[in-house]
Amino acid sequence: MTDTSTATTRTVDGVELPAPGHWAFDPSHSSVEASVRHLGLSRVRGRFGSFTGAVDVAERPEDSSVQVSIDAGSVDTREPARDEHLRSPDFLDVAAHPTIDFRSTEVTGGGGHWQVRGDLTLRGTTRPVTLDVAFEGVENDPWGGSRAAFSARTELDREEFGLTWNQVLESGGLLVGKKVRIELEIEVIRAA
Repeated sequence: MTDTSTATTRTVDGVELPAPGHWAFDPSHSSVEASVRHLGLSRVRGRFGSFTGAVDVAERPEDSSVQVSIDAGSVDTREPARDEHLRSPDFLDVAAHPTIDFRSTEVTGGGGHWQVRGDLTLRGTTRPVTLDVAFEGVENDPWGGSRAAFSARTELDREEFGLTWNQVLESGGLLVGKKVRIELEIEVIRAA
């Protein structure tokens, strides 16, 4: 039996997984990004530069939990005028809703692939979402710490969260797509 108080990994059903414990996000080695179609053609990508979160890994992986809080005002699409519009009441309404929050409610799956279901609160509206999560591994860093990494993806309908601003094009299409793809690359550090 592995002593999980000091080990940073353990084997569950033949697969190496992070050891139980509290694993905090390392924002400098993580990213939270979103993309949406523009004119029904290209995909415009943006990122959120400020966020916090943690993964609490349980003895039984299915009992684990995830929480994330994103500073909505930190949105960055590399176009200042568009970013200001995204912060306005037309979209994120940052003055009234400064954070975007996710709390898991269920973890299922196995091996390196998991589904994390939870409640996403965006612009004051809470809806269930499912993240498809891949466990990327665990590694000890040069400073005596242990890190794990996860990739997660989901897609949501922004109008379900009250982000309904749009413009109809001459062709009948929309300026801004309704579907938003969310992609997370998260590195976490195990608490001592």
